[in-house]
Amino acid sequence: MRLQGRAEESRGKCPFEPTLKYASVFVEPSFVSMELVPESESSPDGDDDKIYVFFTETAVEFEFYDKILVPRVARICKGDLGGKRILQRRWTSFLKARLSCSIPELSFHFNIIQDIFFLRRGKWQDGVFYGIFSQQWGRLDISAVCAYSVTDIQEAFSKGNYKGPVTVEHSHVKWMVFRGEVPVPRPGAVNMNFCIDNFARSMGYNTSSDLPDKVLQFARDHPLMESSVNPIGNRPVLLRRSSNYTRIVVDRVTGLDKQPYDVMFLGTDDGYLHKALNCNGEMFIVEELQLFLPPAPVQFLQLSSLKGMLYVGSVSEVVQLPVSGCHRYKYCLDCILARDPYCAWSQASRACVLLSDHTGDTRDLIQNVKYGDASNCPSVVFLLKNAVFVISESGVRKYFFTLGNNVHLKCAPLSNLARAVWKFNGSRLQDKDSKYLRYDGGIAIFNVTMAEAGFYDCISAEKSKGKEFFFTVARYALYAHRSLGKANVNAMTADSNGAEAVGFQSSVPTYLLKDATKLKLVGSQKECLALKLLAAGFAVLFFFLFVWNFYKGHISLPWKIRAASSKVTHADSLENPELATERPGAGRGSWAVQMNESSLSK
Repeated sequence: MRLQGRAEESRGKCPFEPTLKYASVFVEPSFVSMELVPESESSPDGDDDKIYVFFTETAVEFEFYDKILVPRVARICKGDLGGKRILQRRWTSFLKARLSCSIPELSFHFNIIQDIFFLRRGKWQDGVFYGIFSQQWGRLDISAVCAYSVTDIQEAFSKGNYKGPVTVEHSHVKWMVFRGEVPVPRPGAVNMNFCIDNFARSMGYNTSSDLPDKVLQFARDHPLMESSVNPIGNRPVLLRRSSNYTRIVVDRVTGLDKQPYDVMFLGTDDGYLHKALNCNGEMFIVEELQLFLPPAPVQFLQLSSLKGMLYVGSVSEVVQLPVSGCHRYKYCLDCILARDPYCAWSQASRACVLLSDHTGDTRDLIQNVKYGDASNCPSVVFLLKNAVFVISESGVRKYFFTLGNNVHLKCAPLSNLARAVWKFNGSRLQDKDSKYLRYDGGIAIFNVTMAEAGFYDCISAEKSKGKEFFFTVARYALYAHRSLGKANVNAMTADSNGAEAVGFQSSVPTYLLKDATKLKLVGSQKECLALKLLAAGFAVLFFFLFVWNFYKGHISLPWKIRAASSKVTHADSLENPELATERPGAGRGSWAVQMNESSLSK
């Protein structure tokens, strides 16, 4: 669906609640998400539900020349009504802690939260928060996804130390750990967390307004916890360069091995959707889809696990798509190497099927999410130590070419992670061979001769967990067709089953021919440059010879020649009046003869 017209920004134009007559705009901090965790469920202490708020703010505990942004998580009790005299109409149970998302060995920190998703499991204690983080400084386009358990966040609030503002001269530290006496009930402690539970009721505190002023005063002055919340595994579950993630949803899928897998769906700022997985510490992208053209940031991402659908929205478009497209995997090798927990290869139907749609016996299904091992595929020919060879069901395509022309053979690997390997008559073609030009989508053979006739195999090679899988994507048989032809090859193609030959026009792509033309132009330009340099050398030599002859007196200036000529002619005219009446042309010739005689007499 597309939005017709122009989208308008509504921030600051309308109230957030119908009862308000004004619009409020949060400038700092930057709130990202708010999640309700039902901690009152099956609680033996009668605990209250908690609200967790995720945001990014300027660090108050430090003061530098530049503002340092820090990611935070805050916790509030759902039944908090505020204090009676202190913190009236304000949260009395508000506590906040820093979220840590970094690469420990590199001391590389991600300190800006982009989005948060709460993955609910059977019990709320097993819930996990997944967050997208980016960095404040630097020009690296890198995004990180960190996961936090609810129990780790709860422990940071219940057992950690408090921080409070202090005045320290000539120090950038403005908040320090509180070492004094903590009032009772302790803010944030288990069974003493300002949430009204059975223990609070036994002490006579039925609502937050019944809490002592000393406790409320301490809570107002010490809202920050010293300890930070570390992610699961103390490192990100996903790192991605050249991608800026904007939205995230996570789905828990049970594989064929009965193991649970958390599949992450991430939207980017250029309209792509990534399906990612972290399996035993290994991070990889299962699938990448472009949703919006022209590119637009993903601003909305919703998951319906019941329907198996994703809903992705930008400023002007909304897209609905299934969580997995298993039908796009045409071969068993491709289906297994994708390591998609939603998909499995069915040997009965010889297709990649959605695992949730398959009912009954699963013994004919093949899936290997942990290792991506496709050795059990029925098309496997033989195994080596670290190599698996798989045959293709496609036959040999026959091409008849004309000698001296160019041939273009098409080939596409099974995935973006695979590479194309070409073989000619069983031997691998070397990259240094100038006879062939490899590019995305195929190979070009220039100026074909009888030596290039034979069998060409295009093999898709892909590595997975130490093994390399080879799958023959296409096979070609080239035969010489002895006929006159120019430019591109006029070929005949026939199927491997002996079908009747069909006319086929195979040509090198236009940009390849342009490259060849450019090479010829470069060669001619080099020859022209050499000729110009040679001519310039002769010109310089001629100039020096001219100067040398002038210096030696072998060459006179034109005006000196005219002056000498006029003097000689005048003298001769006085001695021989007949010469003065002759034609000008004869006079110039006579002048030359007389000058020679005069020079001889001297």
